[in-house]
Amino acid sequence: MNRKKTVLRYFTIADWKKEEEFLAKMHRDGWKFTSLNFIGIYHFTECEPDNVVYQLDFNPDGMAHKDEYVKMFSDCGWEYLQDYVGYSYFRKPVSQMNGGDEEIFCDDESRIEMMKRVFKGRLIPLIILYVYFILAFFLTLNTPNSPVLSAFYVFVLLTYSAMFLSFGLKFYAYYKDVKNK
Repeated sequence: MNRKKTVLRYFTIADWKKEEEFLAKMHRDGWKFTSLNFIGIYHFTECEPDNVVYQLDFNPDGMAHKDEYVKMFSDCGWEYLQDYVGYSYFRKPVSQMNGGDEEIFCDDESRIEMMKRVFKGRLIPLIILYVYFILAFFLTLNTPNSPVLSAFYVFVLLTYSAMFLSFGLKFYAYYKDVKNK
């Protein structure tokens, strides 16, 4: 009987490496990833523990030609799992890899290109919302309910600032790591 397991876990857009590690650990512990839905609800089925590598790719252009995109990875032995908020999920048993640390990215430049796609596809819309909240904050300063709205906008601005700082530091560290290889 195949048991199922649901895990609530949240990863930011800059945490795809941690998400890959989480999925691989679950598989080593005997839980094969089956799907992800809503915000951070992961579904697993019980399986034989195995050393499996999970990889995520953010490529909206690839999704425009999904059949060719998925075939390219499947020709290299990667199993396509699903798409979720712009990311495509793949997995491959380590036993089927050629020489250990095989990844869906063939070189450092393609890793950096993925980072740029994430930035354009996810962070730019967040920056636009950030600017909107800054403008809205200044527009509400002279309204009768100003203290309540101002407090709300200050909270949102501080939250967004913390997110940008976190994302920026993670992306910079990853970018620096890739460039130094």
